[in-house]
Amino acid sequence: MKLPNYVAFLSILAVLAPLSAFAREKNQHSVDFPDAVQVGGKQLEAGSYKVEWQGAGPEVQVTFLRSGKPVATVPGTLKTNDSEVTQDAVQIDSGNKTLNEIDFRRDKQALVFQGGM
Repeated sequence: MKLPNYVAFLSILAVLAPLSAFAREKNQHSVDFPDAVQVGGKQLEAGSYKVEWQGAGPEVQVTFLRSGKPVATVPGTLKTNDSEVTQDAVQIDSGNKTLNEIDFRRDKQALVFQGGM
């Protein structure tokens, strides 16, 4: 009777293992915009957002969430192991208020958006 339980347990682990690997590929960071910005043709009001993307890149879909709700999903390029990323930063084109890049110092990552390429 113990052998069938053991086999069932191993079967469940085999099914759940890939799901946990998929969950680890989800990346998220917080970002604050002091003023409204444009990204991917969408207007983001000033304030705090959570930025999420899945996968290792370089091409990713980036979702901006505010109060836990998605407000925009736009394409971006993920740069990893970027030696130029030395601090958390947001790069905005001052002329048209377009978001070009978000840098994440801790992971040496940058999300680059169409206007910043």
